[in-house]
Amino acid sequence: MKEDYYDLLGISKNASAAEIKKAYRKKAIEYHPDKNPGDKTAEEKFKKAAEAYEVLSDPNKKARYDQFGHQAFEGGGGFGGGGMNMDDIFSQFGDIFGGGGFGGFGGFGGGGQRRVKGSNLRIRVKLDLNEIANGVEKKIKVKRKIQAKGTTYKTCGTCNGSGQVTRITNTILGRMQTASTCNVCGGAGQVIDHKPSDADQQGLIVSEETVSIKIPAGVEDGMQLKVSGKGNEAPGNGVAGDLLVAIEEKEHPNLQREGDNLHYDLYISFSEAALGASKEIDTVTGKVRIKIEEGVQSGKILRLRGKGIPSVNGYGRGDLLVHVNVWTPKTLNKEQKEFFERMAKDEHFMPNPDSKDKSFFEKVKDMFS
Repeated sequence: MKEDYYDLLGISKNASAAEIKKAYRKKAIEYHPDKNPGDKTAEEKFKKAAEAYEVLSDPNKKARYDQFGHQAFEGGGGFGGGGMNMDDIFSQFGDIFGGGGFGGFGGFGGGGQRRVKGSNLRIRVKLDLNEIANGVEKKIKVKRKIQAKGTTYKTCGTCNGSGQVTRITNTILGRMQTASTCNVCGGAGQVIDHKPSDADQQGLIVSEETVSIKIPAGVEDGMQLKVSGKGNEAPGNGVAGDLLVAIEEKEHPNLQREGDNLHYDLYISFSEAALGASKEIDTVTGKVRIKIEEGVQSGKILRLRGKGIPSVNGYGRGDLLVHVNVWTPKTLNKEQKEFFERMAKDEHFMPNPDSKDKSFFEKVKDMFS
């Protein structure tokens, strides 16, 4: 079981943003790889602390974590958080110590070479209800920029590899020092020394790659997954961007989705309603046979528990609600008309609802309860 993010940083759930940042800084200093060379345990704790900070420092991710725990970020590289590597950490949180306050360890603080991150890519993946209900692994062809073979880099002469340019200005308050991203290397600290003729100005070429995406059960239309490191690469010593996967849900011919529940319209004849019947219906786990009791009324809702969609957060599974609709024939022959005319005043054909026959509003209330 994964450790609680608050426990990892040694803070309470009511900790402020400043307290979260301070706690992470303390842990990162303690377990930084430069301070613990070759110590795999320290490196793992360093990564876990960064993962915890990545979630708790983001108000939206923190709210989801507080509500759903680690399950809010499971599957397909995560919905945020989880599976961070050193490149992710140094590129995202390299300024956490500001002003060179980390004694010159690589990757953090002022004076350390900034690691530029490549741009993200976005794709849409269409899924049917069966794939959503069971989870699926998709192999998608993606065109992404990668470093061209033969491309070499050299230290930027403008910033001397720091990625930043420092300027000192004389003001009435004294000498002021400011630092800004180097406009020559874009903060990478390196510039191209040599590149092939087919590469762009950054030494990158477009390559098609097949990416495997694990999509967890229960995702919804519009939800976005992140596959870390499968976006465009960055020049020099930069880290690759991410592949953002937007989920698009295909319409099912017979089933309608509502959250984790599914709805199915079942049409039966007068005879089946009066005599009872056995009917086969579609579900996301295959066909099932249900029994229709004799005397069933149109509008009756049958609940098949656990036959809906699994919760993406791991909280059980929805139900399948079967709506019984008694089909009224639109055309009758002479013999059929005579039969119904005889039955028009028969007491067995006269409406006579009792307490068990709920109103429309009661049925709707039950459906959402």
